[in-house]
Amino acid sequence: MSADHIHFVTGRLAEPSLRAIVDDLAKKVGFAYSIDVLPISVAALMTPKWILRHWHVPAEATRVMITGYCDGELTELSAAAGIPVVRGPRDLRQLPEHFGRPSALAEDYGRYDIEILAEINFAPRLALADILCMAEAYRRDGADVIDLGCDPGTTWTGVGDAVRALRDAGHRVSIDSLNVAEIAAAANAGAELVLSVDQSNRCAAADWGIEVVAIPDTPGTLDGLDATLEHLSNAGVPTRIDPILEPIGYGFAGSLGRYLEVHRRWPDAPMLMGIGNLTELTDADSAAINVLLLGFCQELGIRSVLTTQVINWARSSVRECDLARRLVYHAVTRRTLPKHVEPRLVVLRDARTLEHGQQTLDQLAASIKDNNYRLFAEGGLIHLVTAGLHLADNDPFVLFDKLRSSGPSGEPPKNLDPSHAFYLGYEMAKAAVALALGKDYRQDEALDWGFLTVPETTHRLKKNPDASP
Repeated sequence: MSADHIHFVTGRLAEPSLRAIVDDLAKKVGFAYSIDVLPISVAALMTPKWILRHWHVPAEATRVMITGYCDGELTELSAAAGIPVVRGPRDLRQLPEHFGRPSALAEDYGRYDIEILAEINFAPRLALADILCMAEAYRRDGADVIDLGCDPGTTWTGVGDAVRALRDAGHRVSIDSLNVAEIAAAANAGAELVLSVDQSNRCAAADWGIEVVAIPDTPGTLDGLDATLEHLSNAGVPTRIDPILEPIGYGFAGSLGRYLEVHRRWPDAPMLMGIGNLTELTDADSAAINVLLLGFCQELGIRSVLTTQVINWARSSVRECDLARRLVYHAVTRRTLPKHVEPRLVVLRDARTLEHGQQTLDQLAASIKDNNYRLFAEGGLIHLVTAGLHLADNDPFVLFDKLRSSGPSGEPPKNLDPSHAFYLGYEMAKAAVALALGKDYRQDEALDWGFLTVPETTHRLKKNPDASP
């Protein structure tokens, strides 16, 4: 028998979930436990003084854990119990991590071997200060190389200055151009990679002294690639190959086949994929597209990708690629599904939603004694629950009208002042978004947008800490 006995304090709604999690966790971690279900439905409403009046701590307990939502000092509880009283995580699903158990991820999760080139499009049209600002933002998001995208048909006289400034700021730099003069100036200033080389400029490649990316001469084919690769090899120029990814409707499937064919012909040759032709040119959020493309790259051995984030729906592509390369590396090297591994990439919808059910919400309305408003979003409806009242509707405006007429003789409730109204309106708006997208709504918390989540400061209206829940 373990010497550690943890006494968990919770409410009626959370009991089933807590019991299931703790039963499994206790076996893995090695502790005894007991669960104290207090006479309240929502454990988040408990206060230390209220707990003190209702809990029953067994003599064998060595510590007590209460919900992370419980506000107030715990010293009085610890003194009364004679053992430590601590807060657990707000989300019961985080209990394993709280106890130091490994999550579904391996200890080395986060490794990767795909390099991200982040392109600054139309760089010649930008001020140098803007280029440096964008480059720093890309680096923070995970970019390894800053790619300067040039304008076809013109020669950027300031390319050397831009490359030197980026290098002075600690960036690695590539140049995206077919213009020999632009490329030479960039190479002399410290660029390390050229995108791209074909029959039109390959004769100058040896003069630049840096690595290049070889592409076919004719879009949609591999024409000319053999000759370019042979020329570069004979000249001793280090080379990557990019067969060119085509947009959907313009040969997308065939272009994937060309990457497979290049790998078959030159299995040891480094490859690069420019993924913007899909993320920028497809009416879809870019995150999932980036995961799929980097999964293809990981399996095939393509170890560098070029991404852009110009159009609004792809504005976070660099960060998405940084997360995606870690996910696909984990999946491929460990031969495991990329599922329940990287929640930061699940942006639009949540992995699952937790629902209490109509009966439980009705019981909650019947059991609570105070007039604080609790909001839930489930079953296609926004639910508002307070003492003796359970209202629901799919329209926040209709729901609020129901609340305004819920007082005596159809009058508004006495506590429905402007501050309450504003707070409820804000929370109902979040609940409506959660219902529309299939997200989990928790009152007074930010919706989970994966890596795009912006944490919220608590706005819940303060209640009397000694009031009976």
